[in-house]
Amino acid sequence: QAAAKKFISMVEWEKKLNDVKVRKEDMNKLVMNFLVTEGYVEAAEKFRLESGTEPDIDLATITDRMTVKKAVQDGNVEDAIEKVNDLNPEILDTNPQLFFHLQQQRLIELIRNGKVEEALEFAQEELAPRGEENQSFLEELERTVALLAFEDAANCPVGHLLDMSQRLKTASEVNAAILTSQSHEKDPKLPSLLKMLVWVQNQLDEKASYPRINNYSTAALEDPA
Repeated sequence: QAAAKKFISMVEWEKKLNDVKVRKEDMNKLVMNFLVTEGYVEAAEKFRLESGTEPDIDLATITDRMTVKKAVQDGNVEDAIEKVNDLNPEILDTNPQLFFHLQQQRLIELIRNGKVEEALEFAQEELAPRGEENQSFLEELERTVALLAFEDAANCPVGHLLDMSQRLKTASEVNAAILTSQSHEKDPKLPSLLKMLVWVQNQLDEKASYPRINNYSTAALEDPA
């Protein structure tokens, strides 16, 4: 027979929470880390002035990074590659997977714009040699070129490559690479802490009834009674 769950009242739980001291400076650093990593340069600057929390990178570099990210999201991949090289040529030189995915995105944009001959030439000259050296690259290239085999490419089995989500995926990869080159974490800390909270609550659910947080946007405690 399973042991009965322990019951923790709202009063007892709030007392335990009040005994945990979190420094305001640490909370401010978490907020700044999120703003910087996600590229909210104006909000980061305002938060710096209001809280006195200094970012760990030059805020001017955020604007450059967001310009690259937006170029990819808009389908201007050549412009994005040029801007990445202006920031730091080593980013693409040392990351063949990222460079391939940017070139793959260029191919997707050519296909999207109906430039069939140019797309085939680009695939053969720029991507095929990389596919010969890397099996996973070759498979991705074959899936991308398959778009040309369908009259209605958007609704074919590989049509998802033409979705906005594909641009966002490539843009996110570029964003992470630039952050890494600047010795900054590629992912903000706050979402990781939220995932940890979800995991801890799921573990605790098996052993106790307690004031749970179900609405993560408000962090309101729900009385277990």
